[in-house]
Amino acid sequence: MYGTIWALLPPIIAIALALITKEVYSSLFLGIVVGGLLAANFSPVGALDTIINDGFISGVADAWNVGIFLFLILLGIIVALMNSAGGSAAFGRWAETHVKTRVGAMLATILLGVLIFVDDYFNCLTVGSVMRPVTDGHRISRAKLAYIIDATAAPICMIAPISSWAAAVSGIVDEGVMSGTELFVRAIPWNYYSLLTIVFLLGLTLMKFDYGPMRLHEMNAQLQGDLFSGGAASADAEEVATNPRSRVIDLLLPVVVLIVCCVLGMLYVGGFFDGVPFAEAFAATDASVGLPWGSMIALLFTFIYFFCRRLLSFKQAMGCITKGFIAMVPALLILTFAVTLKNITGILGAADYVYGVMESASAGLYNLLPAIIFLVACGLAFSTGTSWGTFGILLPIVTKVFPADSTLLIIGVSACLAGAVMGDHCSPISDTSIMASAGAQCDHIAHISTQLPYVLTVAAVSFVSYLIAGFVQNVVVCLAIGVALTIATLFVLRRAAARKSVETA
Repeated sequence: MYGTIWALLPPIIAIALALITKEVYSSLFLGIVVGGLLAANFSPVGALDTIINDGFISGVADAWNVGIFLFLILLGIIVALMNSAGGSAAFGRWAETHVKTRVGAMLATILLGVLIFVDDYFNCLTVGSVMRPVTDGHRISRAKLAYIIDATAAPICMIAPISSWAAAVSGIVDEGVMSGTELFVRAIPWNYYSLLTIVFLLGLTLMKFDYGPMRLHEMNAQLQGDLFSGGAASADAEEVATNPRSRVIDLLLPVVVLIVCCVLGMLYVGGFFDGVPFAEAFAATDASVGLPWGSMIALLFTFIYFFCRRLLSFKQAMGCITKGFIAMVPALLILTFAVTLKNITGILGAADYVYGVMESASAGLYNLLPAIIFLVACGLAFSTGTSWGTFGILLPIVTKVFPADSTLLIIGVSACLAGAVMGDHCSPISDTSIMASAGAQCDHIAHISTQLPYVLTVAAVSFVSYLIAGFVQNVVVCLAIGVALTIATLFVLRRAAARKSVETA
């Protein structure tokens, strides 16, 4: 069964069950069990050995995963400290007087998400912790907040030349073809999914409508004050503490220090302080080391700062350590199951199967290849929950299919990156989506089910744009067509949503 379509069965089962049952832990575990049985030729003992040793232990022992787990825990502690000190409540009080409308609150969240472009994990949890008081005050559902966070995380990182994602892409590309950094930068204006997601998100916000499951969540939030639509609150949600001595600076300063320290941490790991140029340092960095490095310093600063401000006692501060860890347990559990499922999928040879599909597709339909690459990347990223793994598999193939000096090479690379982001954006087993749910303190399956229609809408427009780009190959014309199609789609959807509202009234 190695290297066949059966390799994609375990993640498909996990995803389908998660969407049907609305329960993510058991769905992921059943997908892992099915994968273990397939890998061991249905031997119970062999399957158990594969699941434990090659799945869970291998996933948890991986240095990258350990670093990300540590970063999550440290960030959870920082957020717990800011909440207990009253910083979040103070920011909420300030926002009530300065952010007057729901549209303003959503635009402020989008802006913050765009500004924190260095890393998607860091983006999700930071934007969520800062903007929750603002969006809650304007009765924006947690599902909508999670979508905004998710839509300004990976899509933004994928079009930011200085980010952990740019570094990952640069490290994968064969330097004999073109400099990885140069190829990444040249692919940005062709990355339709990332660019059109921002256009779609801004249009949706300014046109003041929603559709699909998100519409129910937003109506419940606006009319009933129910931010979770029926009480589907995240298990880690907690009340925000109030402190009459707290100020807005008590939230903003720790966040700014965290951002600066994480950027410096990533540069340090990349060798910037040893004389490596700035861009090369980012390309050589390891986010799983740099982010914990920076967040540890930010945590120590936050402890000292709150002691000096006399907002927390030593006992209260120590209590935040367990609070922060407990708040991140759901995300840690889902990530553990997700990386285990990815390991099992890798054992079954999903990469080799996709490689064969891509090779057979490249023999004909040459100008249609960007659109085909986009679809393949979407499917692979959705099934495996990893965008980095997706473009790690597909980029070497794409760079061999097209001539090094052709525009189609740039379009093909951008289609691969865009599809990887799209699949990762809406997959229930994607680490970025899990982080977005944790950042918004929203039920994970509620987040996935509400944002799926939005993601598929932008993906459909992106697919059409890549069909056109394969033949037109003019960056300005193709991007203008993509933006125009997105805006036209929004107007059609708004009219359909208005008609549905009249019929149900």
